[in-house]
Amino acid sequence: MTEIFVPLRTAEAEVVEKRSRFIGSIVPVTSEEEARTHIEAVKKRHRDARHNCWCYRLENGVERYSDDGEPQGTAGVPMLSVFQKADVTNLCCVVTRYFGGVLLGAGGLVRAYSQTARDALDAAGVGRMQPWTRLRLCAPYPLLEQLKLLCTQCSGQVEDIQYADQVALTLLFPSEQVNAFTGLVTELTAGGLSAEVLGELMAPSVK
Repeated sequence: MTEIFVPLRTAEAEVVEKRSRFIGSIVPVTSEEEARTHIEAVKKRHRDARHNCWCYRLENGVERYSDDGEPQGTAGVPMLSVFQKADVTNLCCVVTRYFGGVLLGAGGLVRAYSQTARDALDAAGVGRMQPWTRLRLCAPYPLLEQLKLLCTQCSGQVEDIQYADQVALTLLFPSEQVNAFTGLVTELTAGGLSAEVLGELMAPSVK
């Protein structure tokens, strides 16, 4: 798989330029349908705004944008350029403008839309898509905190903990860290515990 970078979460950011409010909304998407759904939702939420400009990029190479009534080339393209330069894909960004009564000129619009898109991306964070492995591990209660520390040490996440006669942990690791974690568990328990692999998935980690 080609390495790709994606937004980690949905986020918003706001920029005020000469009394005009620019509200940027960014969401992770994997299809044009998801992108269009987000665009329509923002348009509905901000139906009283002067403009709802948007762009989206997908890992299959699809790129779309709209100036939504702003002068051509002052909104959608500058927004898209932010994400192209950051090498981030699988996202949709809508920047809503509430007009403040002062004309910004083409240069001012480009700067405002670019900055709002950039701030929204900063708020969302960027992650690198990579393979993760989900493990299940049953252990005596006295080992719980040590196992959680080992999980963190190996860049893992505790997804779930179930309490019964023993504690059952569902853990998620970057696949490259699985051997390191299982080795530490073997060392900790003198081979008394072993983890069950539940499956693999693709997910982002912090860039």
